[in-house]
Amino acid sequence: MAETAWDTYSQQKPERRLTNAAGKTTWFNWTQYADHGPDAEVLGISQGSTVLELGCGKGGNLAHVATLGARATGVDLSLAQLKAADARWADTALLELHQADALDFLARCTDTFDAVFSVFGAVWFTDPATLLPAIRERLRPGGLLAFSHRPPIEGCYGCQASYINRSEDEDPLVVKRWDYEPQQWTQILRERGFTDATALVLPAPPGRRKIGTMLVRATA
Repeated sequence: MAETAWDTYSQQKPERRLTNAAGKTTWFNWTQYADHGPDAEVLGISQGSTVLELGCGKGGNLAHVATLGARATGVDLSLAQLKAADARWADTALLELHQADALDFLARCTDTFDAVFSVFGAVWFTDPATLLPAIRERLRPGGLLAFSHRPPIEGCYGCQASYINRSEDEDPLVVKRWDYEPQQWTQILRERGFTDATALVLPAPPGRRKIGTMLVRATA
């Protein structure tokens, strides 16, 4: 069911532009708004770093990480998403894609990473009680976890339902997500053994909708 949901979502999501506002063919975007917010410097990576994205989708952010000289590994449950990623970024060196559930991949993986990230991806849609310890196992000492998603609706915290619409004749598909306020995220991360945990809501661009973006970072 989850794979079907994300394949359906893939069909609805517009393709990434060929270039951004600065004319670049690859770029990193943590927020839901184009040409907005911080770049890959949040990850603190350099040439030769090993980086894992959980819920890489069509691979735009991951491809940019690879162009910075990092070994970039992406995981997504949706085969449709990964096919689109492979078609767009097939010529990008140091880019490796896997179809898998995030928890299953982490359980099988023997590599360690300098950074793990998720942009509106698997960290939002997987129970942190099980996912965060699995991520920490695969991070090198001092490695960074960073992820972003929409802030929670006030009073609606913990496991929530997200709906992916289909045709008018079909019921929407339902996936679970985990919503927390910034101080809740930092507490959860500390309880799972992470340090230097920070969480903040990046404001939306001026003149746009007022929904910001939650950006969370922590060190293993």
